[in-house]
Amino acid sequence: MKNSESDHSFYIESDEEDEEKVFIPGENGEEVDGNESDDSDSSAENQQQNKPGSYNTSWPQSYRQSIDLYSSVPSPSIGFLGTPTLSRLSSSYLSSSLTRRHTPETLSSATKPLLPTVDDQIEPHRRSSHALLPPIPSRRQSVRLDDKTSSKVSHEISLPRHCTNGQAVLNGINVLCGVGILSTPYAAKEGGWLGLIILFTFALLSFYTGLLLRQCLDSQPGLETYPDIGQAAFGTYGRIALSIILYVELYACCVEYIILEGDNLASLFPNAYVSLGGLELSPQRLFALMATLAVLPTVWLRDLSVLSYISAGGVVASILAVLCLFWVGLIDQVGFHNKGTTLNIATLPVAVGLYGYCYSGHAVFPNIYTSMANPNKFPSVLIACFAICSLLYAGTAVMGYTMFGEATESQFTLNMPKDLIASKIAVWTTVVNPFTKYALTMSPVAMSLEELIPSTHLKSHIYAIIIRTSLVISTLIVGLTIPFFGLVMSLIGSLLTMLVTLILPPACYLSILRGKVTRIQYWWPTDIWIYT
Repeated sequence: MKNSESDHSFYIESDEEDEEKVFIPGENGEEVDGNESDDSDSSAENQQQNKPGSYNTSWPQSYRQSIDLYSSVPSPSIGFLGTPTLSRLSSSYLSSSLTRRHTPETLSSATKPLLPTVDDQIEPHRRSSHALLPPIPSRRQSVRLDDKTSSKVSHEISLPRHCTNGQAVLNGINVLCGVGILSTPYAAKEGGWLGLIILFTFALLSFYTGLLLRQCLDSQPGLETYPDIGQAAFGTYGRIALSIILYVELYACCVEYIILEGDNLASLFPNAYVSLGGLELSPQRLFALMATLAVLPTVWLRDLSVLSYISAGGVVASILAVLCLFWVGLIDQVGFHNKGTTLNIATLPVAVGLYGYCYSGHAVFPNIYTSMANPNKFPSVLIACFAICSLLYAGTAVMGYTMFGEATESQFTLNMPKDLIASKIAVWTTVVNPFTKYALTMSPVAMSLEELIPSTHLKSHIYAIIIRTSLVISTLIVGLTIPFFGLVMSLIGSLLTMLVTLILPPACYLSILRGKVTRIQYWWPTDIWIYT
């Protein structure tokens, strides 16, 4: 899937000039400088920005780009891997993140799915290397050729729909099926067997609110992301508040990764104590510190496409860990002998939070929907995602709880016998996975903060490095202060995930469609089932 210069428009980035040139193919195939059409397009650009349906002019403008990279399954950037010169290699580190300029190598690699897409097979000449990125109003907009018109401003063109149903399902599972699966046996212990009803109830409710988000996106033109929905429902302040909630949730997930690394590496090397003068570091603290130092350089990377490609294996890693748990219980004869408790009222709230955390994918669902080639299949995609993940969660909870009973830890990998090969595979798989997820999870938070840097300091890379380094160090401090994986996850699930998944979608739906729904539909919008 090579892109030729005659088939696509590109951003040409100069290190000496702060100006971006845009080239578009002419009628006969020759390139035309996009600056020549600035005068004719400026009025259309200004009109578009003044339209009520334009939702990408408020903070955060980087949400679409960062979340697409976080949730998609792209192929690795060949240019990044095969960079011939040292100067181009060094440019991979934040060389243009502050100036908001996107080069072809980062844009094409960040948004290119792993499998061939519909546009690749049918209309490759209509795809743009920056197809999935939101327009940046403060910069000169890109221009590309269209079949009916000679040129258009990119923000006037609807988001290309190229993602197949299979890719959408894979992206959804990649977001839903994360580290939460490690705590499902612990959730079963805290809530009892009847607590599993909560898991499936959350699955049904999350599916329903996902459909509500879809109807919100279709209610007005220009809505593409969750913050866009918040702005349409509650104005600019609603967009900002909702974005902060989403970013706090991502930040909290990074804290979980640090705690996860410390716990699992300490289980592998329980005698790794370090004493520096009067300061003693336990194995958990030591490995949490080492994990932070290991992920810090990945956060500085500008091109995260390689990490995104590897992190797509997170689904495989989760399934592998579950298979290792099953192997230990059945083949290695640990057995499934514990009967467990029917219901634990005292600790049931902890189980509610843990089960809620398992369905924290609504921040990404709008992006998946707007990138689908056939949006009408979105309900089927949601059904597949929630069905597969719910079966994995329930199966893991039952196996882990019957194997370890009331001794079940917050992560089932901590209960598995250390001398078994299957246990080591499960633990090392769990350890490696967050190293690829951390930078992708933290990147949206960092990019949103970089938007707040004054324009006079945009060319200085030191501000981006300081912001990203401070974020990483702060996750270490929080992780060392509250080193309880299960309780932190339960808090995230109860406070943030419930808000994003179960409360805000209906609130936005009722606000956007105010006056268009009957009083009965306020309590049960039955028309949504007809809509699907």
